[in-house]
Amino acid sequence: ERTPQQAVKLGIQAHVAGLSLSNTKTVLEELGVERSRKAVHDWVHKADLQPDDGRKPDHIAVDETVIQINDKRFWLYAAVDPQNNHLLHVQLFHSTTTVATRMFLRELAEKHDIEDSLFLVDAAQHLQTAFRRAGLRFRVTKHGNRNSVERVFRELKRRTQAFSNTLSNAQPETAEEWLLAFASWHNAN
Repeated sequence: ERTPQQAVKLGIQAHVAGLSLSNTKTVLEELGVERSRKAVHDWVHKADLQPDDGRKPDHIAVDETVIQINDKRFWLYAAVDPQNNHLLHVQLFHSTTTVATRMFLRELAEKHDIEDSLFLVDAAQHLQTAFRRAGLRFRVTKHGNRNSVERVFRELKRRTQAFSNTLSNAQPETAEEWLLAFASWHNAN
């Protein structure tokens, strides 16, 4: 309550858009708002930003990539609507398996109408197995519309590397909250 709402919004947008917590703090100081890096971090997480639910995409590009949080590796799963490059869902797992993929697909289905969607995946066997077991249509493809998820992953990797270096001792839950905030910001721009 002691920080003007416009400053809070600017701080959240600046950090999610790519500024480190320190640089966001500096920008706010230049505007006469003195807050700590922790305050900015807390604003982002309290905002509870997430991609919008309720979409019904024709195609969905799904892939996973490894990211580093502190000294541990995690698998980041993402679903992207290649028509507009919107992130539909992101989720972190400790490993990449058929079970993890099924969990990801179950959460994706809770958020969006994916029953008639065609999923674009790479040749990873665990992905194909999970889609078969879930009864979802998929096509293995390396180019075309699936490239949208690769572009989004490049940006996510660039940002998660900065995120990992910015927040030492980050917990996976904190990273996942930040990833959801990033997805919301990405979709809005």
